[in-house]
Amino acid sequence: MTTTDQRFEGVYGPYVINEMDRREVQNYRFALLLSGLSLLSGVLNWWLIGARWASIWAIPFALGVGLALKWIHIYLKPLHQLLQLFWLLGCLGWIALIATKGLPASLPAIAQQPLWLLAIGPLFAALAGIGFKEFFCFQQPEAIGLTLLLPVALLGRLSGLMPATPCLTLIGVSAVLLVLLACRKFGIAAAADVGDKSVFAYLEKSKK
Repeated sequence: MTTTDQRFEGVYGPYVINEMDRREVQNYRFALLLSGLSLLSGVLNWWLIGARWASIWAIPFALGVGLALKWIHIYLKPLHQLLQLFWLLGCLGWIALIATKGLPASLPAIAQQPLWLLAIGPLFAALAGIGFKEFFCFQQPEAIGLTLLLPVALLGRLSGLMPATPCLTLIGVSAVLLVLLACRKFGIAAAADVGDKSVFAYLEKSKK
């Protein structure tokens, strides 16, 4: 154990938070910030310039969500894998949309045909899952806002109950909440994001 390691007493025994743990937490927080800024940039692009080419922001957004899911700490491995599966399905949906409509016209295509949300929706479901995890662990209000607003916006648009403008507004609010969530996390100790490593060890051992 190095001098920078921190020792904690967990539910199932002592554990250590090391430099690698802290680096992963920082990476996770930057990935969240990347996804939030990209989503917000896409919405602002749509509002200020138009929908054409706003979809370019989907690339760093998807990358940010994927990296966040790589470095996030979730006790239940099946849930972690499910969120990663949602991310993958959503990315494949985006690829199919871009391949069919072209990158500049992909977001206008969603506005004209909301059924495309079925293809890209899993990516947002993965992000909502991250928001739920953050609220469950830290009770930050912006996390529950993110968890609820994204599904309401996308399902409302998919069902035809919500016009395009309110849907985009809710997504914009969700993006602001995500940026706020990511920024606030930089003030939290890395050990809080890692969680009780003795639980991870116990769950891993119980599988054998």
